[in-house]
Amino acid sequence: MKVKYKITAIALAVAFAIGFGILGSIPADGIPILAYHMVSDEDNHYSISIADFEEQMKYLKEEGYAPISLLEFAKAKKGKFNLPEKPIIITFDDGYVDNYTNAVPIMEKYGMRGTIFMVVNEIGKERYLTIDQLKDLEKRNIEIGSHTANHLPLATLSSEEKKSEIDKSKLLLEWKGLKTVFFMAYPNGSYDKEVEQMLKDGEYLGGLTGDTGLNTFATNPYQLHRINIPQPFFGLTEFKLRFMRANVAAHMGW
Repeated sequence: MKVKYKITAIALAVAFAIGFGILGSIPADGIPILAYHMVSDEDNHYSISIADFEEQMKYLKEEGYAPISLLEFAKAKKGKFNLPEKPIIITFDDGYVDNYTNAVPIMEKYGMRGTIFMVVNEIGKERYLTIDQLKDLEKRNIEIGSHTANHLPLATLSSEEKKSEIDKSKLLLEWKGLKTVFFMAYPNGSYDKEVEQMLKDGEYLGGLTGDTGLNTFATNPYQLHRINIPQPFFGLTEFKLRFMRANVAAHMGW
């Protein structure tokens, strides 16, 4: 499996560097949303090393990116928040404890902040965040969102199951004393029109997909794009290439 990912990464690098180099260098009008999972030295495709993560945060700082929350993005769309010159949104899926112990201290070091999407029924379990850690994160200006109750691919579920996953995750987070939950990241990027409508009915302001690209005020708020950041094989170069791919997608209207 590791070889497969390495081959994919090599193909990705070659395709972007040769095929999309010129187009990707042209600035696109849009906000990048980064998608992380674990930040640790564990040998896992979904885990980025502590050193790589710090290098990426340092790069974002040096490039002038300023972090905003998803709620601030929604407010800006209504003219109630002024966006910085180079806004960026940093997100984490699942709610692993290393987000608290490893990622957030590094982000704070470089003036960054982000959003953690919690699988609600994993709270307090081994390797996952506790409710006290989630509350502390909110105090440190980290936004908490929903990643459903049980991390099930929503589009594959019955209407009743979809509603349960969507509604319970929001309610349970709020009942545990967290701030109002306004956003959901779709597990495995799985959603459909019914899911979108249920989010609207449940007073969510948006949903995040696994589709690459950038986001503007014209982007459907229930189909927000993200840039997936897995374990890199080419260090910071691969990180930059993933930005390029999102830039190309924005230009091409993918």
